[in-house]
Amino acid sequence: MYFTVPKNYNPVLSVRETQEAIKYLRDTFQKEFGKEMNLSRISAPMFVPKSSGLNDNLNGFERPVSFDMQEMPGERIEVVHSLAKWKRYALKKYGFGMHEGLYTNMNAIRRDEILDNLHSVYVDQWDWERIIAKEERTDETLENTVREIVRIIKHMEHEIWYKYPQAVCRVSDQVTFVTSRELEQMWPDKTAKERENLITKDKKCVFIKQIGWPLESGRPHDGRAPDYDDWNLNGDLLYWLPSLETALEISSMGIRVDEDSIRTQCRASHCEGRLTFPYHQMVLNRELPYTIGGGIGQSRLCMLLLNKAHVGEVQASVWPQEMYELAEKHNIPLL
Repeated sequence: MYFTVPKNYNPVLSVRETQEAIKYLRDTFQKEFGKEMNLSRISAPMFVPKSSGLNDNLNGFERPVSFDMQEMPGERIEVVHSLAKWKRYALKKYGFGMHEGLYTNMNAIRRDEILDNLHSVYVDQWDWERIIAKEERTDETLENTVREIVRIIKHMEHEIWYKYPQAVCRVSDQVTFVTSRELEQMWPDKTAKERENLITKDKKCVFIKQIGWPLESGRPHDGRAPDYDDWNLNGDLLYWLPSLETALEISSMGIRVDEDSIRTQCRASHCEGRLTFPYHQMVLNRELPYTIGGGIGQSRLCMLLLNKAHVGEVQASVWPQEMYELAEKHNIPLL
C-alpha cells in the first residue's frame, strides 16, 4: 500500500455533491462518447469460462477471482480483469458492420493490485471496440482515434464546468504523441513512471505509444498481454492531475492483434499455449473482424475532471484500515 499526501487539499464538493457530480458525469459522458464514436451500448459479462481464453491476462501474474458452478462441473469461471478480447468476439457475434462499434460498462476485480491513490481492487471502465479494415491498422488510425477521445473529454470538461465551476479541473485540448522508446531515450536514467510524470507535467496530455516490447533497458515500458493489443499500434493516454501533481492514466487502448502479431507476441512472451484457446484460434483463422478498442476508466475520469486526490472519493471499494486513517487525517473523504 502507498499513500500520497496532497498539498493543501480541499475536496470542494461535499460527499453528496460529489455523488451527484459522478452520476452526471458518467451519464453524460457515455452518451456523448457513444454518439461521437459510433458505438452502441451492449450488456457484457462479469465472468467468463477459463477455457474460452477470453479473460484479460494483464501482465500474466495477476490471479483472477474464480469459482466453480454446480451446472458446469470441471470448469473454472473467472471474474474478468477486462473485456479486451470479449468485445471483439461480440462484434462478430452481434453482426456489427464496418466502422461500427460497441461500448459497455465493465466492472472487474483485480485482487493483486497494489493499492494507492490511483489504484483499487475494483475497476470500472467504459470498454469499447470498433471495427476497422485491415488496411486501417496504421499509426494514423490510432492517433486520429486518440484525438477523437481527447476532444470528447475536453467537451465533458465544459459540461462539468457549467454545473460545478468551483470544482472542475481544466484539461488540455491537445495531445502529444511519443513512443515508449523515444521516452526512454529522453530520460534513460529514470523509471517508466518518472518519465511519464516528466513529460505529462510538461505537455499536460500525452499518448505513449508502442507498449509491450522490451526497450533498450531490456524491460518494456509497462506490461501488456500479448494476445489483444498489437504492441506496435497501442498506447496509454495520460493527463496531468493537479491535486496529486502526477500523471493519471485515463485510457489504455490500441489496434488489436491480427493473425501474425498474435503469434509473434505470444511466442515472445513464452505463452504459445494460449494459441489453442477458441478465441485465439478465431484470430489465427481470420474469423474475427479487425478492430481498435480500449477502456476509459470511469473513476479515473471522475478523479480528473473533479480534481480528486484519491480514487476512493469517486468509487466505493475496500481499503486497509491504515488507508482510511491516512485519508481522514488529510481531508480526503473515502466513500
